[in-house]
Amino acid sequence: MIQISDAAQSHFRKLIEREAIPGLGVRLSALNPGTQRADVRLEFAEPDELNGDEWVVDCAGFSLWLDAPSVPWLEGAQIDYETNPTGGQLQIRAPRIKGVVPGADAPLAERVQWIIDNEINPQLAMHKGNVNLAGVDADGVVRLNFGGGCHGCSMVDITLKQGVEKTLLMKVPGVTRVMDVTDHDSGANPYASRGSKSAPAGASPYSQA
Repeated sequence: MIQISDAAQSHFRKLIEREAIPGLGVRLSALNPGTQRADVRLEFAEPDELNGDEWVVDCAGFSLWLDAPSVPWLEGAQIDYETNPTGGQLQIRAPRIKGVVPGADAPLAERVQWIIDNEINPQLAMHKGNVNLAGVDADGVVRLNFGGGCHGCSMVDITLKQGVEKTLLMKVPGVTRVMDVTDHDSGANPYASRGSKSAPAGASPYSQA
């Protein structure tokens, strides 16, 4: 599953020996897996800091623990340590961490969710907003809940029509319509209050909710 080179093992072993903490090992986990913001976290950990469900990779002189929920995303990951004239650099490659683009034969909801996670929400996050998929019906109608700064925002209709719906219609064959099913009256911290007459300066049609 995880390939860790001899050079990387030697690098970790030297660091662990320097700490001189019994049982100290290395824990690997995936942050924001399945999205464009996905990254790998590598940290030293003691046995009493573990959750107890980690997968264990036995290395030369120490253990590499894989965060259990991260395992599917770290399949095929490679850890190496490359030396250079000024020292060395740890290299971590995890080809599956951002997920695999669903094929054309994947369920419609799965293809919609991929675009939400990888294209729409990163845009909305610029103004502290997000959308969650509430459902997709047999006619291709997508129902969304807006959250964060989009919840209760006066510009959400523009964001829906000019940004979210336009993106889904263009990128996901089978989508026929996108509906906002959010209870906007309960929004606690909208980006632009529904009582406002205009959007904040600098807002764009796609990311102003």
